[in-house]
Amino acid sequence: MNIGVLGGTFDPVHNGHLIVAEEVRARLDLTIVVFVPAGQPWLKQDSPISSAEHRVEMVHLAITDKPYFKLSTMEVERPGPSYTVDTIAEIRAKLSPEDEIFFILGWDNLAQLPQWQEPDRLITMCRLVAVPRPGFPPPSLKKLEAIIPGLSQQVMVMDKPEIDISAKVIRNRVAQGLSIRHLVPEPVNRYIKEHSLYIL
Repeated sequence: MNIGVLGGTFDPVHNGHLIVAEEVRARLDLTIVVFVPAGQPWLKQDSPISSAEHRVEMVHLAITDKPYFKLSTMEVERPGPSYTVDTIAEIRAKLSPEDEIFFILGWDNLAQLPQWQEPDRLITMCRLVAVPRPGFPPPSLKKLEAIIPGLSQQVMVMDKPEIDISAKVIRNRVAQGLSIRHLVPEPVNRYIKEHSLYIL
């Protein structure tokens, strides 16, 4: 069984996340893609984020009708900062040795991998699937390999899909009273309105 894992703040989850997850699932023939909302994202400790309750519920609403997508609240339930290496280790422990994990991340996140918690251990437990992020260049595998030996054998750098949607833009549009229809699934759009999220 091949499993995709897509972690993120998901503040809010948007159509770009769903398109990326589906593209990777289809291209790599993954059984499922697990969405893992971050509990306390350590790289965003200085940035205000919505409560885990709201972010989890928005992911639930976004994927509830998609049988290939699953929601995991393991990072939200785990105390302390959210580290990908801990999440992958937890998932790995529940799988058979022949099962493979494909961790989906953006080109920008792959470039930051040396700053992550135990990146050398992370690449022993999963493959990394790096997808484009508009405005960011493809990461240099040569530079990353020099810092994290063995990385290049564990990374797939994809050239598609290029999705120019960001949670920050969505939050800003809501704050300005602009429509976000077609940027997020409609149930998420309704949830944001009902709970007055992102209104300054």
